[in-house]
Amino acid sequence: MKKLILLGSLSAFLINCNKKTEKVIPQVEPDSTAVTESVIDTLGPKSFCYMSVVGKDTVFASIDDNLGTITGKMSYKNHEKDSSKGDVTGFKSGDTLKLTYEFESEGTRSKRDIFFIQKDNTLIEGIGEQKDDNGQMKYANENKINYNAGHKLKTADCKTVTEALK
Repeated sequence: MKKLILLGSLSAFLINCNKKTEKVIPQVEPDSTAVTESVIDTLGPKSFCYMSVVGKDTVFASIDDNLGTITGKMSYKNHEKDSSKGDVTGFKSGDTLKLTYEFESEGTRSKRDIFFIQKDNTLIEGIGEQKDDNGQMKYANENKINYNAGHKLKTADCKTVTEALK
C-alpha cells in the first residue's frame, strides 16, 4: 500500500512538472467615457476656389495655400474688353494674399501684382496705382491700396472653376 501511494504521488508530481504554465493576459475593456478624436490634417496644401460675376464679366480663381505659400490659377473673362488667364504665386501675410499674376492676354505675356484681403469666404481684390518695375507692374504704394472697389470673389464649386480655368 505504501508503494502504491508513493508511486501515485510520484506520478502526479511528474505529470505536474511537464505541464506548461500559461500566462493569463488580462483583457482591457475600452473606456466607454473616453472621447475618441479624429486626426485633422493641418499641414499640406489647402485648395480654395473663388468666383465673381459682375454683369457679363467673370473672374475665376483656384488657390492652393501651403503653409502661407500661395500658388494657383486665375482668369478674367471680360465681356467687351481683353480677357486674361494665367498663374498666381506669392504668400499670405496676415489676412492679405500678396500675389504675382503672370498671365497672357491677346497673345502678350505680362506680370502684375494683385493683392487680396481674405475675409470669411471672400477674396476682396485690392485696387491701387501701379508702376512698371523691370517689366512687372507693381503697386506704387502698398499702403494706398483700396479694398472696397475691387472684385469680391466668393467661394465656388472647384469643379466649375477648374473647368473655366482650362
